Amino acid sequence: MAKARNDFTDVLVKKKLISPDQVEEAVSMAASTGLRLQDALAKLNYVPLLESSRAMAEHSGFEFMDLANAEIPKAVTELVPESIARENFVLPLALEGNVMKIAMTDPTNIEALDKLRFVLNRDIQPVLAPQEQIQEAINRNYGQTETESVDSMLVEFTDTAIEFTQVDSASALAADEGSDAPVIRLVNLIISEAVAQRASDIHVEPFGDRVRIRYRIDGVLVERDAVPRRLQSALTSRIKIMSNIDISEKRRPQDGRIKMTVASKHFDLRVSLLPSVHGQSTVMRILDRGNIQVSVKDLGFAEEEYVRFQNIIKRPNGIFLVTGPTGSGKTTTLYAVLNELNRPDRKIITAEDPVEYYLPGINQVEVKHKIGLDFARIIRSMLRQAPNIILVGEIRDKETAEIAVQASLTGHLVFSTLHTNDAPSAITRLTDIGVPPFLTASSVIAVMAQRLVRVNCPKCKEPSMPTEAELQAAGISPEKAKTGNFMKGRGCNHCRQGGYRGRQAIFEMMRMNGPLRELTFAQAPAQELRRKARAGGMHTLLDDGVLRVMKGNTTLQEVLSICHSEGGH
Repeated sequence: MAKARNDFTDVLVKKKLISPDQVEEAVSMAASTGLRLQDALAKLNYVPLLESSRAMAEHSGFEFMDLANAEIPKAVTELVPESIARENFVLPLALEGNVMKIAMTDPTNIEALDKLRFVLNRDIQPVLAPQEQIQEAINRNYGQTETESVDSMLVEFTDTAIEFTQVDSASALAADEGSDAPVIRLVNLIISEAVAQRASDIHVEPFGDRVRIRYRIDGVLVERDAVPRRLQSALTSRIKIMSNIDISEKRRPQDGRIKMTVASKHFDLRVSLLPSVHGQSTVMRILDRGNIQVSVKDLGFAEEEYVRFQNIIKRPNGIFLVTGPTGSGKTTTLYAVLNELNRPDRKIITAEDPVEYYLPGINQVEVKHKIGLDFARIIRSMLRQAPNIILVGEIRDKETAEIAVQASLTGHLVFSTLHTNDAPSAITRLTDIGVPPFLTASSVIAVMAQRLVRVNCPKCKEPSMPTEAELQAAGISPEKAKTGNFMKGRGCNHCRQGGYRGRQAIFEMMRMNGPLRELTFAQAPAQELRRKARAGGMHTLLDDGVLRVMKGNTTLQEVLSICHSEGGH
């Protein structure tokens, strides 16, 4: 059956990289999820995409190209318009005579080849490369031109002395999406540039003399060129129109959502406007639906922690709390858990403020304070719907906490988040909110604190020994240091010279046991709970971070900057 579906798997089976049964599993997964077969194999952790692409090339007799470090002359990229490259996932590599060498994900796609021949008026020599690498190479090689287009637009605005009056801008900005109105183009370019740079949010902040634009990439804000001050109201109005927000209201905070497609991927943007001294400050949070299709396996647990985590989330009832500051990946973790538990025989209901991502097969309810629909009211109504699993976006007050506890004691599995620095503090926080200690002790099954640390860039990381002071602060003895595989990114184009690319969560998992329940009941302080939990084998955030550092995933400097609240060991 696999043979008839997709022959490249034969090469993988022949090389003993995968068994026929695993092929069958991937084929059925691809059929049910709509994924490409090679993506299904990668998601199941059977075969990396690079190997699948190699096998496809070998089977179809095409040349295989690893684009990781490919240098492409600017003269060549200029021959293929960016829109064509992005739309068809193709990348020009070289031009010899009248023959253009082009990297494609599927060189057997006759339609795409004919289209390219027609548009470029040249012969095409296709080579095969993985889609992710093509996408990255397009961003690398065309990203500059896209950036330049934002720059050139800003120059255009600065050079022209057009005065945007509110009336003009409002009517011009209400034009359709495809309109050529300069501000519409600018907003679209800002969003697509932020997406290309993997930003998690865009900040548009008005000041006395300029409008500052910043992107948050891997948790760090990066400043973009400023926009002339006179464009501020037009820019804000355009964003409001895209988000269906009232453009006449300027004195109150406002919220909205934008749905956008960038490079054939769907994004939701959560928009928040706040009146400041110089006008409305805007933050657009970019929500990539691809981010929440993570499985628990992808979260990055150490082997034994993964097994413990699986045991906890398979419990029939109780409360599981995830804690950490804003932007520490709590939502992603909880959605990964819900994805894992989402089966036809289970009913899952969530109460969220706001609903960030839409999950198929899960009943999601959004908090609406205006009409009195708050967490507590939603949970009460939820229980009448007989769910097996409940997710409460956040426990903020006594009422929500108590109903969540009651729900867990009446046979429901409840997931929620709290804003605390570490796992043991979550227990004392519930007591501070007003939950009686005996209820906390009997309902909470585990608390997990988490943070996000930046990961070393895979392209430029090299061995690098941390300083004496860093080793000491992390409690790493000289003997232990000798066994570590310490790495640090040097800085390259792939990571925008920062040395880091992407982020990974570090965890601290506190499972409730007899002694911890007794301490909770006795209202012991967080330090005492912490000592007891560590004696029982709990790995702290710092321990988990040090483990990642020893493996070469991140740097000690990064882990210490995230875990400084620990006060060492």
